[in-house]
Amino acid sequence: MENTIKVKKEPFIKISKRDDLDMKHRYMYRVLAIVVALIVDGIIITTMVHMNPLDVYGTMFMGGFGTSRKIWVTFKELAILLLVSIALTPAFKMKFWNLGGEGQVLMGAWATAACMLYLGDKLPAPILVIVMLIAAIVAGGIWAMIPAIFKARWGTNETLFTLMMNYVAIQLVAYFIILWEVPKGSGHVGIINQSTKAGWMPYLGSNSYILVVGFVLIVTVLMHIYLNYSKHGYELSVVGESQRTASYVGINVDRVIVRTLILSGALCGFAGWLLVSGTDHTITTTLAGGNGFTGIMVSWLAQFNVLVMILCAMLIVVMGQGAGEIATAYSLNHAFGDILTGVIIFFIIGVEFFINYKLHFRKSGKEEA
Repeated sequence: MENTIKVKKEPFIKISKRDDLDMKHRYMYRVLAIVVALIVDGIIITTMVHMNPLDVYGTMFMGGFGTSRKIWVTFKELAILLLVSIALTPAFKMKFWNLGGEGQVLMGAWATAACMLYLGDKLPAPILVIVMLIAAIVAGGIWAMIPAIFKARWGTNETLFTLMMNYVAIQLVAYFIILWEVPKGSGHVGIINQSTKAGWMPYLGSNSYILVVGFVLIVTVLMHIYLNYSKHGYELSVVGESQRTASYVGINVDRVIVRTLILSGALCGFAGWLLVSGTDHTITTTLAGGNGFTGIMVSWLAQFNVLVMILCAMLIVVMGQGAGEIATAYSLNHAFGDILTGVIIFFIIGVEFFINYKLHFRKSGKEEA
């Protein structure tokens, strides 16, 4: 009886890690992905709405930068998204998957609103603003510290834990909105301290957004220094690479996890303070505006590089502003602008795969011969 030898068939596609791309080529690929996405968007615009793609792109650009007011609104949206992205980055760099940014921002906003309502007529304006800031930072930090302690002590799943904390925060804020609603039965808090402006961030000139943008720029620089040049930044990077290695070299992993999440939550709380005190002067369950989730994408697209996040956040904000502009200018459904934005984001995310991995196709019999 003849022996049969089984030959294992080689898979058609193999994926391997890519280590041969320098930083210059990585950014070239990303720029190329945006160009290709714009071409695809152009085809969609031409075939679906029969318009000149260049006119549509111009209108989208004007939606973000058409007037001085639109420019400042764009910068304000950029600042809040950038701040939340920066807040989430230390946790992600440590490979702690903090999906609770939305809830942490809401808790900071809730603490700020509570101080404005209960202390607005009891404290001098400068002291009130400082108390609001401290309360927001503490509230956001505590909200992030809870899942961090459970992860450090009992190894719980931080992805689900932080995600569920968002919904708890939403329901908590919803309860207090009913408690604080003006007028009763409206379901809205309205503008807080509209007559006295107690707790409102001061204007510089006639612009209410300059301080917001300025604060975020300061935080951006400080976070860049923290992550790249501080002992704490080094420790969280080591923990992210390997918790076993971190323990071996003497790093207290549990302490780093809790400390880093408190920092992330505190910065999200700071964003909530900016929203209530600096821009919106009210509180709603949707005040965070999805930035807690969009910030995850910005942080990952920038590969945790704080300075690159500025460009990523700018692209997303301008595309969002532009989507609304073309919907108004051309009487299009707002979803059409979201489609164009989604195509660009899809290509930007997709190119990251080809930057980090190679595809190897199985050779045919003739090629092997």
